[in-house]
Amino acid sequence: MIRSIYRDALSSIHKQEQKVSLESAHIINEAHHMTIFLRDLLSEVKKLVLEHRFSNEKEEIEFFKKVKPQILGKLIYYNKVYRIEISCPVSNGKLYHKYFSNELELLKQEYKEHIYNSDFYRYYRSGRTDRDHDFFQLGKVNLNIGMNSFIFEIDNHFSTYYDYKIARIIANELLYTYLLSKINFEDNSNLIIQNSENTKDVFWTDSKNALIELIYALYVSGAISNGKIGIRKISLIFQLLFRTELGDIHHAFHRMKDRAGNRTLFLDQLKSSLEQYMDKDL
Repeated sequence: MIRSIYRDALSSIHKQEQKVSLESAHIINEAHHMTIFLRDLLSEVKKLVLEHRFSNEKEEIEFFKKVKPQILGKLIYYNKVYRIEISCPVSNGKLYHKYFSNELELLKQEYKEHIYNSDFYRYYRSGRTDRDHDFFQLGKVNLNIGMNSFIFEIDNHFSTYYDYKIARIIANELLYTYLLSKINFEDNSNLIIQNSENTKDVFWTDSKNALIELIYALYVSGAISNGKIGIRKISLIFQLLFRTELGDIHHAFHRMKDRAGNRTLFLDQLKSSLEQYMDKDL
């Protein structure tokens, strides 16, 4: 049952992310819709688990180590993105840059203070399983080691406390990528690809709309990572590779949808150019 829940949940999340990303004109709408969707999905999964229970310890551990954190992690992430975006100053400019830079610094500080120095984080990252029975089974929280007060607010029938900690790790990793995509790329000196000698002469020379059209086509087709990464991450990779800042790709995409005439102008040009090149060899 657990593996079935896991597959169904991941599939439904991916489909909803793709649907909402294509339909939403702004990241605020996307984050809001995904927060509601994931909240409801988590409630449905909780109901299933409480009704059917776990058939053995292995199922219980698998659920609290892999299944629930994936749903809860994305829920935390989208809710945080929504909160960040609704407080965001005007697009671009020093104030905009400073705002997202500050959010990135806060995220890094949280990582330093609460995550990477913890024994549990090292346990989780190392791929160990020897203490899974302590971390991912109900009713085994050891208060003697000094827990965060959050432990007293969780549902003891649907949380081991450590499933929440994994969810926070997942959410923070997603937030890190998101915040980097919002900051001017020339300031991200930690991103090696930007300063690589091998890519310094690589530039995008067509229009920004053409690149956005290509990015969305690759995203909806599932051509990159089997469609398992989001539109913003794909966009970030292309922006870094070609050293071009695309701004709000959602707005640009929705303007394309309303274009008169050919809405896939660049893709059609690509197809035509390739076919002409092929014909030369005949």
